[in-house]
Amino acid sequence: MAFCPGCGTQVADGTTFCPSCGKPIGASAGSAAAAAPAAAPAAAPVAAANSGLADNIAGLLCYSPVGLICDIIWLVAEPYKSNKFLRFHAFQSLFLAGAWFVLWIGLMILGFILTAIGGPLGLIMFPIDIVVALGFFALCIIMMIKAYQMQTPHLPIIGALADKQV
Repeated sequence: MAFCPGCGTQVADGTTFCPSCGKPIGASAGSAAAAAPAAAPAAAPVAAANSGLADNIAGLLCYSPVGLICDIIWLVAEPYKSNKFLRFHAFQSLFLAGAWFVLWIGLMILGFILTAIGGPLGLIMFPIDIVVALGFFALCIIMMIKAYQMQTPHLPIIGALADKQV
């Protein structure tokens, strides 16, 4: 089987013109077609060796819902652990998750105390919890956008801690 040198359509042996584009098919078309598939596998290992995420996508994933898993991978896996941009975002995301956890525990304790003092008093915590959760969600979205734009915004206390770790 030969291939058209113009459009790459497979044509039967002995055909003089391509049925798709009408270009003449000579003896060189068959040899060019045989060389083309041999060149394709040589490019595949190069793509496999360079496989991985772009830095901006990997930085964005640090602040995503799977961020804790990505943070650990970026800090341990070989192609990523030497990248200062990714290390900064991974550490900042880890510290942000830790701060969120501490804040969440504090709000729960405060809610329990207010409920123990007076039942309806604990209901004050519901809108506060919603506002804090939405604020954290908005902060994560902003940090995702900044990481995608290859920026390294420093959060007030957490950013300095992340800088020390990089």
